[in-house]
Amino acid sequence: MKNQKETIRRVVGFLNNPDEHGGFWLPNIQRPFVWNEGQMERLFDSIMREYPISSLLTWKTKGLIRRRRFIDVYRHGLKLSDFYVPEDDNAKVLILDGQQRLQTLFIGLKGSYERRVLHIDILSGAWAAPEDIRYKFKFIDADSAEWPWVKFKDLVFSNEKSNRLAASIIQNSNQTLSPENEQTIEDNVAQIYKVFRGEDNIVYQELDSIDNPDNYTDDDIVEIFIRANSGGTVLGKSDLLFSLLVASWEDADEKIEDLIDELNKGGYEFNRDFVLKTCLTVLDKGARYDVSKFRDGSTKEAIIIHWEEISEAIRAVKDYLYEKTYIRTDKALSSYLVLIPLVYFRYRYSDKWKAAQALDDYILRTLIAGSFSGNPDNLIDQCIKEINQKGDFVVDDIFGVIRANGRNLEISKEALFEQHYGSKGIHLIFNLWYKNFNYHPAIEDAKPQVDHVFPQSLLRSVKTQNPSTGRLDMLKFKWEERDQIANCMLLTREENGPGGKSDKTPAEWFTGKGQEYLGIHLIPPDPDLWKLENFDRFIAKRKELIEKKFGFMLIKQ
Repeated sequence: MKNQKETIRRVVGFLNNPDEHGGFWLPNIQRPFVWNEGQMERLFDSIMREYPISSLLTWKTKGLIRRRRFIDVYRHGLKLSDFYVPEDDNAKVLILDGQQRLQTLFIGLKGSYERRVLHIDILSGAWAAPEDIRYKFKFIDADSAEWPWVKFKDLVFSNEKSNRLAASIIQNSNQTLSPENEQTIEDNVAQIYKVFRGEDNIVYQELDSIDNPDNYTDDDIVEIFIRANSGGTVLGKSDLLFSLLVASWEDADEKIEDLIDELNKGGYEFNRDFVLKTCLTVLDKGARYDVSKFRDGSTKEAIIIHWEEISEAIRAVKDYLYEKTYIRTDKALSSYLVLIPLVYFRYRYSDKWKAAQALDDYILRTLIAGSFSGNPDNLIDQCIKEINQKGDFVVDDIFGVIRANGRNLEISKEALFEQHYGSKGIHLIFNLWYKNFNYHPAIEDAKPQVDHVFPQSLLRSVKTQNPSTGRLDMLKFKWEERDQIANCMLLTREENGPGGKSDKTPAEWFTGKGQEYLGIHLIPPDPDLWKLENFDRFIAKRKELIEKKFGFMLIKQ
């Protein structure tokens, strides 16, 4: 293994460039690019401050390895399959560790992010604490960038000498600059030249299968890849196992990516981890990740053979989740692993799927109680065993398995009332609360909405005396009181839209509503409690009603 050093500017020139040592590419075992704008901008700040950015791990090979190009023009929703490169036996260098850093450099110095180009505030650079930003970077529309923002790639790849480039920037600023500002520009340009062009700041370890084919076979590279990343700081375990799967399944990455894209339409965040763990489970291999399962050949072959049936079972459970519950986005789905036993049931006992009862109760109870939190592999296996013994998904029996596994199906009263507007838990609670709520929107924006009983604006209008000044300028009701679950309700899109509840007071909204409506929303029927001055009494009474409704799943004190 050789240690190599290059300047950042030169390494960026290697990316996707077969004329430079065969070019640097990404093997398909690498996960998608995941850094956000803030992370990318912080990397450039780190480089300007001469902070170390860790070494890369590369593999030099002539092997027929499936690979893809680095992304230059990044946009949301792009597909990795659009960047695949045809296999060939030419010399090439594959990046095993360091994708996020190199991809960030390539987008910032050669491309764009959501049609915006990286700029630097050329007057930034004043001293800042280590955790703060010193050199300000930002992705900006090139046509709307204003002074002192300067396109960064133009500085890094300029052929001018440092002092002449600085002078040109000063001249083209159309500003009257102080001597201090001019000195800052000169210093910043000199620093850019130093860290991006002058010094060998990219260090990479090269595994050479061309000159040393016996030392680094394909199997060795996979093992090195796994050992280098098994700490979980770069890739998840599912990504590592996926690297073994794609070696024998040509369309693996594309098919799994297509499935995940389909599942996530509408707001979910299913990922490869879920798909692979589900594959292991439905094939009766056990839920626990184990490299040996993917190396034995049979697991990979079984996934390939049964992929259409497996993916269909996953889709069916996702459709059930969407159609039968209010869990229609990731906001309410605190654990995807609770779905794996359902996928198993749909896959193995598809003839009984439509007749199964209370599957939504299973989903909601386990999510609310966090039954599948932590490491649930053993619990998943025990649920599968119970399904096979009964030949059915009997919810009460599955609940028995969960309790026997030492996991809860109940929550404390405190946990119930800690739920608030915007929390994941409140969506789950409302799902059980509004069990027969009529919501089947034809379009995405027609989803039911969580709303405040006493409007935010009304509660914010109530002030109390400031002990420091004596003025009535302090909010009486803090956000915890305004957003608590006892001040929230679920409304249809029509009810909360124009001409609906909006900022109407409880007295305005509930007057004329029948007892059935008040009962559905657990609203105390005494109109006197609907007045602003009785907010605290209203909350206390409504908490009693909520506690009574959810008494069946509260931990007995």
